[in-house]
Amino acid sequence: MTESGEAPYSGRTAWAWNLKTPLREFLRTETGSAMVLLAATIVALVWANVDPSSYDRLWHEALSIRLGGSGVSLDLRTWVNSGLMTFFFFVVGLEARREFDMGELRDRRRLVLPLVAGVGGMIVPIAVYLAVNGGGPAAHGWGVAMSTDTAFALGMLSLAAARLPARMHAFLLTVTVVDDFVALAVIGVFYSEAVRLSALLAALVIFAAILFVRATGVRYGFVYLMLGAAGWVAMLKSGVEPVVVGLAMGLIMYASPAARTDLERASDLFREFREQPTAELARTASTGLASAISPNERLQLLYHPWTSYLIVPLFALANAGITISGGLLSRAFTSPITLGILVAYVIGKPLGITASTALLTRLTRGRVRPPVGWAAVLGGGTIAGIGFTVSLLIATLAFKGTRLEEAKLGILASALAASILTWALFRVTAMLPVQLRLRALMGTAESIVDLAVPVDPDRDHIRGPEDALVTVVEYGDFECPFCGQAEPVVRELLAGYGDVRYVWRHLPLQDVHPNAQFAAEASEAAAAQGAFWEMHDILMDHQGDLRVADLIRYAEELKLDVPRFRRDLREQAGASRVAEDVQSADLSGVSGTPTFFINGRRHHGAYDIETLTAAVRAAKAKAMINV
Repeated sequence: MTESGEAPYSGRTAWAWNLKTPLREFLRTETGSAMVLLAATIVALVWANVDPSSYDRLWHEALSIRLGGSGVSLDLRTWVNSGLMTFFFFVVGLEARREFDMGELRDRRRLVLPLVAGVGGMIVPIAVYLAVNGGGPAAHGWGVAMSTDTAFALGMLSLAAARLPARMHAFLLTVTVVDDFVALAVIGVFYSEAVRLSALLAALVIFAAILFVRATGVRYGFVYLMLGAAGWVAMLKSGVEPVVVGLAMGLIMYASPAARTDLERASDLFREFREQPTAELARTASTGLASAISPNERLQLLYHPWTSYLIVPLFALANAGITISGGLLSRAFTSPITLGILVAYVIGKPLGITASTALLTRLTRGRVRPPVGWAAVLGGGTIAGIGFTVSLLIATLAFKGTRLEEAKLGILASALAASILTWALFRVTAMLPVQLRLRALMGTAESIVDLAVPVDPDRDHIRGPEDALVTVVEYGDFECPFCGQAEPVVRELLAGYGDVRYVWRHLPLQDVHPNAQFAAEASEAAAAQGAFWEMHDILMDHQGDLRVADLIRYAEELKLDVPRFRRDLREQAGASRVAEDVQSADLSGVSGTPTFFINGRRHHGAYDIETLTAAVRAAKAKAMINV
């Protein structure tokens, strides 16, 4: 029975609405792009073995871009490796900044662990590689054995082990962000040509200009594109690998949730356009809508699919092709380059990440611990053995001829072995008893709490058992059609899970829903007579009829004290209660409806019944571990 004494809900809906977030979209893109990247690698290998002369001839073709008496002339492979890959590292920088501003790293105390794990996951593989190649002619190629391909690793992780906790992906992502930073620093310092100080100084001046333009609030992408291109050319002329320009520009693009005030202004601009549909107001409304979203999110939406589905696969096509002969395979079995890379990635990476994480946890006596269980930490280490993109990039800078072929073979073999090892690890983990498996995957670390104002049984409207392990909080608007579409999902969730308590908090979006505030105050007037949930249900079922006369009719149907209800509406007795909820929404960064929090953590993604049930199940499992 519900709080109001009614029978449990059993309504169903086939509706699903995606609430997109950068991390979820990032992971979704990488899952599909991993297959495209794998296909490009296979094509490159087949091409290089069927017709090696045409493969080499194409990628050594020169392409020149000249303006006046100066310009840049590079072969096609270099244009891909140093030119197009700049956009890839730009997206890496965007994701790093998003994690720092809105993700796991927004709690600065959580920066220490991925920093230590990332560095440990690079030092140990380098040590392994040097142990095999130390003193030999290939020792200078140690940089090939250190970096994880973030995109490929995340994609293969999703393919090798389904239904892992979302924090597993976030943990791996934050570790590999550190990896990418260090890898680019290594490229710039150890694998660049003789540095020309005048060109490097010009690049620094251009970047200072970019920072100045950014600080003044300029939003025209063409300005940044021109300045970025100039900085790229200056870095190329300086002898420093120019892809660092992409990472630096990505890092300066801040990420933030859409503010309610910005959304209200966007609504006003659109309303003005609706009343007077002129070209000038259309441009103003378009600019206002775009400015409500942070530059980071807009740029990720623009560039991330291009880098994942075109640029990185094109990089693989240009670099993964090696002519596999009996001689190459026989050399590879004894080559210190191939063996050093293979052992460094397959053994050194998981050892470095897991051991450094465990050491930090022990030294801090558990105050700093991974956000996932130790099986997930080890799995993150094994899948981090995929060092495809950056490793190939460094290999082309460090080696030539047969040594480059041996290095490429080691990189490809490492990616295959790391994927198989990760799959086997999670298959074994899946065989553990339920409680042990949950602890091994999810760990015991406390989650970041996104809900600024905790649930208070003395003031919040709660449906379901107050001692439930899982609490679902919804910020909603009675006139919001998406809230109406989500309502049957919530009802089905409550019907299927007896140990879930559900909390409704008001967030009337008055700029787009003129009757929402009245409806919220009507529900509070009904709450004053002990009938909040009865009124809530009627309002959600009649979202198109929320005028004052309708609200009074609903009070009559519920047999409330109608004169008292009228008086409370007229005097706005519930306005302060609604305002408290709105203020708590602002503190929690909520600007739209419906927005859900599950055990204090904001729910990102679709809120159809399957997705919400999975999120509730994961929250319950985590709560059971900590009981």
